[in-house]
Amino acid sequence: MTSGAAAHHVRTGRFEAEFEAEGALVPDQVPAVRLTSITKRFPGVVANRDIDLTIERGEVHALCGENGAGKSTLMKILYGMQRPDEGTIEVEGEAVSFRTPADAIDRGIGMVHQHFKLADNLTVLENVILGAEPRRFGRIDFASARAKIREMAQAYGLRVDPDVLVETLGVGERQRVEILKVLYRGARVLILDEPTAVLVPQEVDELFGNLRELRAEGLTVLFISHKLDEVLTVADTISVIRRGTTVATRLDPRETTSRRLAELMVGSELPTPELRESTVTEDVQLDVSGLTVFTPEGRPVVDDVSLRIRRGEIVGLAGVEGNGQSELIETIMGIRHADAGTVLFGGEDVTHWTTRRRREAGIAYIPEDRHRHGLVLEGPLWENRMLGHQTRPPNVRGPWVDRRGARRDTTRIVQAYDVRTPGIDVPAAALSGGNQQKLIVGREMSGEPRLLIAAHPTRGIDVGAQAAIWDHLRQARADGLAVLLISADLEELIGMSDTLHVILRGRLVAEVDPRTVTPEELGSAMTGAGARS
Repeated sequence: MTSGAAAHHVRTGRFEAEFEAEGALVPDQVPAVRLTSITKRFPGVVANRDIDLTIERGEVHALCGENGAGKSTLMKILYGMQRPDEGTIEVEGEAVSFRTPADAIDRGIGMVHQHFKLADNLTVLENVILGAEPRRFGRIDFASARAKIREMAQAYGLRVDPDVLVETLGVGERQRVEILKVLYRGARVLILDEPTAVLVPQEVDELFGNLRELRAEGLTVLFISHKLDEVLTVADTISVIRRGTTVATRLDPRETTSRRLAELMVGSELPTPELRESTVTEDVQLDVSGLTVFTPEGRPVVDDVSLRIRRGEIVGLAGVEGNGQSELIETIMGIRHADAGTVLFGGEDVTHWTTRRRREAGIAYIPEDRHRHGLVLEGPLWENRMLGHQTRPPNVRGPWVDRRGARRDTTRIVQAYDVRTPGIDVPAAALSGGNQQKLIVGREMSGEPRLLIAAHPTRGIDVGAQAAIWDHLRQARADGLAVLLISADLEELIGMSDTLHVILRGRLVAEVDPRTVTPEELGSAMTGAGARS
């Protein structure tokens, strides 16, 4: 079994037979949703062009396409966030016109966004009921809300404590809160925008089980994804859009392949992550020794971690989310203070350096959440190019901001990294997720960095953008860049790492050989069930 096939098996095996055995449910006469000739234009671009889409009741319908193909725009139209310029929407056979998401929610349509819409300073419970608060005797009935949330969390395997602050949650836990929000409001049609982008394989299995339960209860799921192996497993039917228009509708997943879907999406074969000849040198670029970080309560979240990264080497870090990866990379970046241990960069002790000083010394950083930590969404692309690099040319000349230099280099990044945009003056929020990520990668690879910390660099992006980023990482590695790669995609970690460590509860518990380890073995090591050293 190839590594790709093995990864597919470990992610989907538990529920694959059940989905195939049941097959698609027999739809009612009237579809749950029908979109006809939907067209949406923005200045300089047509996001959707004459799209037709029919989603039957009680099915899991997958919608595939590149980032920038128009999937998100189409879903925003269905969810009432935007209005189409042309075309009609029918819900259960009735023509509707949504002006706001509230209108869509009233008709039983809920959406879980790829980028979360949560208030960090509120608890899980408060986020879930916000705008739909149950009341008793004129006051919010927190007890009944808490009981209902716990009941739903138990029923659908969405493990989360209702009383913790959202700001303390990891990315995967935040997604569960978003799903609970939609279910709490009684959605009958559930739109999931790239729902597995933040999940490890075991969590993907759990999500697929949840979708099966939802489908069995008669709910309809619209599953938006670029992970084609998952689409083929979970979907009853598949539709594909490319460059804003439908190129295939209601495909039977039992009669198609990931290769065929990739060709429909991007016009080429499905890329695979892989390194070629070794480029690892003897020159140690990063040397972390005994690094320890405590919580305010005195619990170690990074526990005596030691690792080395050489020039020309990609070191992968595998772990279930919440096991210290984020705290480790933030400490290496200087965002967090180390309570013990040292960080040497190019042989120089940088343990107590500021983040700015480390940046200026040549540490580049792709954050795990591009919206919260990588971009100013309201700012134009040329301003976003300056973030984290605002003290160095071409962004400054002497003490002054060099707007002309920043704009010129942004144009270079757009061309070199195939960032699809009408221009460099559009806000970052106007770009698709994949194009936002390519802009960040281009920015961080500029200025000849010596170390790149890449946290989930291909999370939530399509196969085309994914392949492009892998190519840039391979080329940078060949040019001598040292890379620390953190990813929830086991296939990516195995294929793109020279050395691969496993982190569990803040400690490095295993070093595995990416040339021989299987996704099953790596997944077991990540959960503490065993490792292959």
